[in-house]
Formats: sequence, C-alpha cells, structure tokens
Amino acid sequence: MTPRRKTRLWLALAVLAGLGLTLALVLYALRANIDLFYTPGEILYGKGETQAKPEPGQRLRVGGMVMPGSVKRDSQSLKVSFRLYDARGVVDVDYDGILPDLFREGQGVAAQGTLGDDRRIHAREVLAKHDENYTPPEVKAAMDANHSRPPQAGKDNRP
Repeated sequence: MTPRRKTRLWLALAVLAGLGLTLALVLYALRANIDLFYTPGEILYGKGETQAKPEPGQRLRVGGMVMPGSVKRDSQSLKVSFRLYDARGVVDVDYDGILPDLFREGQGVAAQGTLGDDRRIHAREVLAKHDENYTPPEVKAAMDANHSRPPQAGKDNRP
C-alpha cells in the first residue's frame, strides 16, 4: 500500500469515526429530552399490549381531567396538589409554581414531570387545555378512549 493510499484510508476512517461520535452524542442528547405521554390509567396499569408501566424517576407527560374537589393549595407557598383521572384510574400530581389561567376542576390538563416512587407525578410544568379545536392526535385518542365521569372521590383506583 502506498503512503498516499494510507493517508486517504486514515482520513476516511477519521471522518467515519467523527460522524459516528457526532451521531452518538446527538442521540444521547435527544434521549434526555424525551417525555412520553401517558394517561392516569396507563401509569397505573400499563400501556399498550405489553402493559409496560413507567419507571420511578422517568420523565413523562400525563394528561387527564382534574378531579373536582381534589385541588389543595399551600397557603404559605405556590405549591399545589391535585388529582388527574380518566376512565381507568386516578393519579396524584404535585406542582410548585403558578398554574395557568385556564386551570380549574373538571378541566383537561397535561402535566410534565417525573414519576415518583409512590406513583405521584412531580410536575415541573402544567398545561391547561384551551378551547381551540386543535388537539395533538395522541392526546385526543387517549382522551376519547379513556374519558368518562370521575371515579368516586372516596374510592381509590390504585392497584
């Protein structure tokens, strides 16, 4: 092999290694920003045919209806807790911050945060559903499939 060919080979290998490293870093960075959408029933009983449940500490987005009578505000801070429900279950959500103007009991909301060990969502952001006609397809499908009247307030639907 001539020195010129060796130089070209090493250059091609270096370019391929650089592209591979760049791709790996991009995929790693994107992995950290993925929030999967769940409904309260999917958090409690699993999602899809595999019944895969989210792991504690996992970042996720949960969408459901705010259970009437479940909103509890801390008088000393901006902390608020409430319950989200769908046809299959109820999950508790903690949030520290200012809630959107459209947030109210019986209203659809999406909370983004992490799942705690106790199946409680520790939200970093709460989004209230507005009256526009557009709803993301996965949210609309999940709400259509799971929305019904709230479970009894005293009845706990956790496994």
